[in-house]
Amino acid sequence: MDMEKRLSLLRRPRGPADVVLDTDTYNEIDDQYALSYLALSGDELNLKAVYAAPFSNRRAETPEKGMDLSYQEILKVLTLLGREDMKASVYRGSVSYLPDENTPVVSEAARDLAQRAMEYTPESPLYVVAIAAITNVASALLLNPAIADRITVIWLGGHSFDWPNNHEFNCYQDVAAARVVMDRAAVVLLPCMGVVSSFATTKPELEYWLKGQNPLCDYLYEVTVAESKESHRGRCWSKPIWDVCAVAWLLSGGFTEDRLEPAPIPEYDDRWAFDRTRPLIRYVYRIHRDRLFEDLFMKLRGLGAAE
Repeated sequence: MDMEKRLSLLRRPRGPADVVLDTDTYNEIDDQYALSYLALSGDELNLKAVYAAPFSNRRAETPEKGMDLSYQEILKVLTLLGREDMKASVYRGSVSYLPDENTPVVSEAARDLAQRAMEYTPESPLYVVAIAAITNVASALLLNPAIADRITVIWLGGHSFDWPNNHEFNCYQDVAAARVVMDRAAVVLLPCMGVVSSFATTKPELEYWLKGQNPLCDYLYEVTVAESKESHRGRCWSKPIWDVCAVAWLLSGGFTEDRLEPAPIPEYDDRWAFDRTRPLIRYVYRIHRDRLFEDLFMKLRGLGAAE
């Protein structure tokens, strides 16, 4: 990919943009917010498809189980959003992580992205918001390398470049996939610790803005409080709603700040490696926390208000 194409792909959309979302929605609680925020930002973003991504942790003993639980959670959130029309465009993703950097994991999601992206151009790309292990996206690139200059990947993964390690969930689950995407695609990278970790909320704030507003708001409030109580096990907690920030980069509200950087290399020992000769990515280094939460909360509260 030449420099002109890459820089074109790394521009923020200048008008309504077509977007697909790759999400491990059952893994935590922030994906539900991101899916809702994307669906409720229809004046700027056209949600074309949702891909269920694999994950494995205490909630799912295998990547396949995590993907399947995420698929079901996507459908649940779409029901709360009143978006039954989108359910036909939800695709099951990978049942395992990449076995190596050359072998795709074929799935409905990877095949759809590999085909769908061919309808786009470097001047008007398909934006891929990826908020999970990036197996589905890497598989699509391996299945059809021609899509590399037709998509912009906005990935929430890894930690900031100056963090002492890169042991981050979306990255370490499938390092091979992260390396494929960093090598082949135009990437907007949103690091977790040190950048997106600033986008945190608390129970009193969620109660004030969301509780009692509508069924979706009540669901998000309840699952966030329950998850935070379980994971923090204390009376005082704050919770990053990480994945919303990847959607926010696409919007015109000035919610993030970024700069061009050479693409880092995700290493298998949980660190970034750097080479200044690598192709450029866009690196997000700041989140305007209050401004973004206000936009998120107002869109969530407004669901169904005109009905």
